Amino acid sequence: MGDTQAFRYDGKHALVVGGATGMGAAAAQAVAALGADVTVLDRVPVDYPVGKTIEVDLLDRERIDAALDQVAGPVHAVFCAAGIGGGPGTMRVNIISHRHLVERLIADGRLAAGSAICFISSVAGLGWQNHLPRLVDFLATASYEEADAWVNAHEGTDTYMFSKQAVNAYVARQAYPFTAKGIRINAICPGPTDTPLARANSWGGFDQAYREATGMAPLQPEQMANVMAFLNSAAASGISGESVLVDSGHVKASMGGSWEAGKPVIDFLMTETSV
Repeated sequence: MGDTQAFRYDGKHALVVGGATGMGAAAAQAVAALGADVTVLDRVPVDYPVGKTIEVDLLDRERIDAALDQVAGPVHAVFCAAGIGGGPGTMRVNIISHRHLVERLIADGRLAAGSAICFISSVAGLGWQNHLPRLVDFLATASYEEADAWVNAHEGTDTYMFSKQAVNAYVARQAYPFTAKGIRINAICPGPTDTPLARANSWGGFDQAYREATGMAPLQPEQMANVMAFLNSAAASGISGESVLVDSGHVKASMGGSWEAGKPVIDFLMTETSV
């Protein structure tokens, strides 16, 4: 008989970075309903009940550290949910800031054995294995400032796609060192989801034909939140280093040949060999 308590967060402290809207807000509310004490970090106000809110600017390392100084330990689950769709600072917001935050929490013992981390990546991060040498070079940077300098020195890397490939590579590479500390790390790779970010960037169209053919409604933030809550729960204790597709089967059906790859997004992701 399964232990449903393994899915719950009673007595746990969850930290949601980027929890004011979209998938982050849905994740915060999902784990709160499962018993978690939730702290949300965001640059904008949070308009739903939550244990604690802290203002943060992910473009500024000193302000990240100041926000972290206000986070009480221990932290049992981190949800790295902040993101922007492009423009200057994309790498800072989407990966560099989250890495800094997670690794600082681990270094000072607030994120310890038995805890878990879940990033929000994207189908745009697929194909990261084709760029592993460059991604490893980026991830070898030792600090927020060094990572930012690396991006500034490598043309064409301050992009949404490269940031999500970096997330997937980071999750895969950190599975070993984090598991050795008793900490799990995973990510979700959402398909087009009805969020403010997606609407602002017109990301909702490339799976439309697949949705119409399967009768699937547009993906909602709550569907992503449920998977994130599972991955950071004790119920997923054997899972680490994974970037889990949450797209109603669109990408895998395309890869398997039962559905024609969408043009141009999935076809490009399946065949690209360079950034």
